[in-house]
Amino acid sequence: DMNSDIVATPFGRRGVSLCRLARQFASKSVDPDKSIDKWKIFRAACEARPYLGISDRSLAVLNALISFYPKAELSEENGLVVFPSNQQLSLRAHGMPEQTLRRHLAALVDAGLILRKDSPNGKRYARKDRSGDISEAFGFSLAPLITRSDEILAIASQVVDDRIQLQRLREKISLCRRDIIRFAEIAVEENVRGDWSLFQ
Repeated sequence: DMNSDIVATPFGRRGVSLCRLARQFASKSVDPDKSIDKWKIFRAACEARPYLGISDRSLAVLNALISFYPKAELSEENGLVVFPSNQQLSLRAHGMPEQTLRRHLAALVDAGLILRKDSPNGKRYARKDRSGDISEAFGFSLAPLITRSDEILAIASQVVDDRIQLQRLREKISLCRRDIIRFAEIAVEENVRGDWSLFQ
């Protein structure tokens, strides 16, 4: 299986922490029966963004990465590694400079939304078997989007609920303010005693 042995230590001088290694190993065990629509989980990640600790530009890079995944459903069966070059990624991320791109890829790895699957020389590519199917790919694994899908969807749902609640609260406050001002105007018109200018 082309996702089962994600290399734990990164190529070159990129830093690695025990926390990141633990997250990487946890994301390796993808339930083979689990799949999720790639754009559904992306939209959920957009909603959950403040809680995932990533910027909107990091999301633009995640969007670009997901667009290289050929199937609509993310699943272990279809393989979970995408291997675009930085130039291809930059084009799909609306011409983002390569240095900025690298920074946002690192942010996505740190946030536990993607994993690096480095080749021995650090290049991104895929090996095909004799039948022409991809037997092994080196690049970025989207496995965490499946392993963390329940968590991300729950956060997104809570964010949407909170937003609706806030909107309703604002509507209630607007109605209350309007009523207070109108009642004060009526009281002034009817010469009812009281400091109505204070209410207004």
